[in-house]
Order: sequence, then structure tokens, then C-alpha cells
Amino acid sequence: MFPLRRNRRLRTNESMRSLVRENILTPNDFLVPLFIIEGKGIKEEIPSMPNYFRYTLDLLEKEVKELWAMGLKSVLLFVKVPDNLKDNKGTEALNHNGLMQRAIKVVKNAIPEMIVMTDVALDPYSSFGHDGVIENGIILNDISSSILAEMALSHAKAGADFVAPSDMMDGRILEMRELLEEENFTNTGIMSYSAKYASALYGPFRDALDSAPVDLVNIPKDKKTYQMDYHNREEAIRETRMDIEEGADIVMVKPGIVYLDIIRDIKNMSEVPVAAYQVSGEYAMIKAAAEKGWLDHDAIMLEQTTAFKRAGADIIASYFAKDIVRLLK
Repeated sequence: MFPLRRNRRLRTNESMRSLVRENILTPNDFLVPLFIIEGKGIKEEIPSMPNYFRYTLDLLEKEVKELWAMGLKSVLLFVKVPDNLKDNKGTEALNHNGLMQRAIKVVKNAIPEMIVMTDVALDPYSSFGHDGVIENGIILNDISSSILAEMALSHAKAGADFVAPSDMMDGRILEMRELLEEENFTNTGIMSYSAKYASALYGPFRDALDSAPVDLVNIPKDKKTYQMDYHNREEAIRETRMDIEEGADIVMVKPGIVYLDIIRDIKNMSEVPVAAYQVSGEYAMIKAAAEKGWLDHDAIMLEQTTAFKRAGADIIASYFAKDIVRLLK
């Protein structure tokens, strides 16, 4: 008796496989993270993130024009703040002529149609490398949320399409949404890092922005009192549901590849688009293994990124975006 159904018939050759393929990457899937620094004419490679760079504003303009020409239509901006501008309250974050605010204007002037999302967090501006104000060794939630809301408003005034709070303070989405509404920025969206885990995969990113927690007495050595415990799954659903109720337009899971179950859980319950972040450590591991000749760089890059989409991500923030689009074309 021969089997009536032979599933291998649908895998006979690449033409057949592509015909029935369930998930396909396109440039529209990607959100491109960009790192910005002060200065002029500087394109500075990040040592722990090979072939990824920090840009001064003049070269940022050139970069976003290249992205747009490739079909990449959305960017997520991060800034590296000089040490002399850092303090416990992240005062520089509210400077209307600060690096982030100027970067937003550069992108929107260069490509008005480009979707500009901005990192809203205090750690790049904090002298202690934390996402909130510290008092007596404690991260203060409510005062930090108020500062973050003002920071989001500053970005909206500069022209940001979306603000992306990555801090994990409780209640900050509602505070941002209410302030944006009060100030008539009703069309400024919020992409919340709703399920952001206290992961060991953020190291290269913190190198890129010099935003790691400092090792001082009475300063928390990590971010585990506000970022999520990676042992937990249902907590991610609670966090995300609260952010949606408070006004988040997009929710995010971070990191990505070791949290595919969380991406699927959030996709199943969410009534808004779901983003996933392929973080710096995931990028660096692929780069390092490929450099050693242990992995096929392009093959694993495509496989892992496709896994985000298969798990349910509508948006993928990835340092590989340009490389992937070049391969797709």
C-alpha cells in the first residue's frame, strides 16, 4: 500500500518550494536601527558589531537616502551622548536642540516619507547607565516615567512619527499618551517595548552607546528590577496587555531568537502590530561564528530572521536589514 499523500511532492525543487512558501521576507518587514554621534564626517565601526556603524548627522543623511533607495522605509534612532552631558535625571534628553532632536530633523528633511521612530530611555543620558532616576540605590518609577513622557514629547515636536519607550517603567505608556494628546500630537504613535527581558544579549549595544550600568556602590549592577525575568512567559502577556490598554500602537518583544515563544504568544493575543528586535548579541554571534568559518553567514542570517516572521512578528528590527535586502534583490 503506497501513501496517498506524499508531502515531499511540495518540496521537489526551488520553484515548487517557493510556490507554497508560507513566510517571505520583504523590505517592508524591517525597521533599521541607527546609531548617531556628535561630530562631522565620521562613520565609526562598532568593535563588537562588525560592519555596523555610528554616524554623524551629515553622514546620517546619506545613509537614510541609501536605505530609502533600497526599499527600507523605517528607522529607529539611538544616540551616543557625551559623558559631560550625562546626569542622574537625564537632563540632556529634554534638550530641544539635543542630538536626538537634530537627528530626527535630519532624517525627515532628507526623506520626509521615512518613518522615524526614536528610542525613549534614560540610560544613554544617565551618568549611571540606568533607564530611570536613582535614589538610595532604587530606580524611581514615577519620576522616571514623567521625564520619559517629556522626552517623548520633545521627539514628537522634532518630527518623530513614533516614539519607542524601551525603559520598562510601569505606567509610562499612559503618561506619554496623555501628554501627547494634551499637546495635540494625536498622530504621534507609540511603539512600546512591552516584553523586554533582562537579557545577556545586549552587551554590544551598550558598547555602541556607552550605556551599561556603572559599577559603583549603591548603584544597581543590572536592570533586573525593571526589565523582565527571562524565566517568565505569562508575565509578558500581562505587560503587553497593559501597554495596549494604555495606548500603545505597536508592541515589541526583545530579544528575538530565544524568545520566539513569546512573540507567538503576544501575536495570538495582540490587537495591534507586533515587533521583534534581533538584538546586538544575536547579530554579534552570527558575525563571530561566520568569521571563524563555523556558520554560513547569509544562510543563518536569513533563517533566523525568517523565524521572527514565522513566529508572528509584523515588524523586525534588525542590524542585518541592509544585508538581507541586498540578498533578496
